[in-house]
Amino acid sequence: MPKEDNTQRLQKIIAQAGIASRRKAEELILDGRVQLNGKIVTELGTKADPFKDHVRVDGRLLHGPEKHRYFMLNKPKGYVTTASDPQHRPTVMQFFDRARVRVFPVGRLDFESEGLLIVTNDGELTNGLTRASAKVEKTYLVKVAGIPAENKLEQIRRGIMIERGKPGTREGRVLTEPVKLTLVREAENPWYEVILTEGRNRQIRKLFEEIGHHVEKIRRVGYGPLVLDVEPGEYRELNEREIFLLTRASKRKAAEPGAPAPKPASLVNRPKKLLQKIESKVLPKPAKKWPAKKKKVRPGIKSGPKKQTPRFGSALKKTKGR
Repeated sequence: MPKEDNTQRLQKIIAQAGIASRRKAEELILDGRVQLNGKIVTELGTKADPFKDHVRVDGRLLHGPEKHRYFMLNKPKGYVTTASDPQHRPTVMQFFDRARVRVFPVGRLDFESEGLLIVTNDGELTNGLTRASAKVEKTYLVKVAGIPAENKLEQIRRGIMIERGKPGTREGRVLTEPVKLTLVREAENPWYEVILTEGRNRQIRKLFEEIGHHVEKIRRVGYGPLVLDVEPGEYRELNEREIFLLTRASKRKAAEPGAPAPKPASLVNRPKKLLQKIESKVLPKPAKKWPAKKKKVRPGIKSGPKKQTPRFGSALKKTKGR
């Protein structure tokens, strides 16, 4: 009877142990930080048996798959979505110090952006959600300086050329995929709902910069089937149904041409009452327009084109003369 083959790729074993995402695990292997049975491994195709072989990362022995935990965090502005930062900026991991569990963020939200961030130790789910072919939709509320012309917004909807990679790296330009863009609140600096299936570096900011408008605020309010429902700086664990829906979204293959697209976690597509409830939590309250103040007229003052004369003016003069 042939022996059962339990071998798996090292990056998968590391991801299942909750050390890092599969993509990050590949970097750990290439950097020579992984040992298999006492020997440093740098080849990505290397396999091991998680039940028999000894796998170490940075000298730490792995003890098999870790219990998976899944969280939704409302990331505030001014935090980076990494475990550590060479510039010593605060990271989102600080919010999970009291959770006593090793987790890592799914994807990125830049330093100035806010909103929904999935944090987990499930490397398989992380790999699936960030895989480009899964086309998992992310929903953002975006405040723009000035009112863009409709024909310019249409360029963003169809796809537009933006700078590839980080600003200033001169990596060339790339055509973005079509974007769903809807006006949410009219104002001198309006809010738009933007739905992306890509995750390029600072993509939303670059999109609007290409049409001549600066992005003032970005808040992610939806990720696949999830809708943001916690306060800034707070987090909660996902329930079983949310985990199931996220897992299904991460395994979805690219839709065939003509196939109906799955419904995103869009504010615009939701019932009006729910839209108003979400808007009240996520969007800032519009500035109150106070009614114009009426000019106060003291009693006894006659108003009109003629010069105003106090009714008791003559009596005041007499009093002064005494």
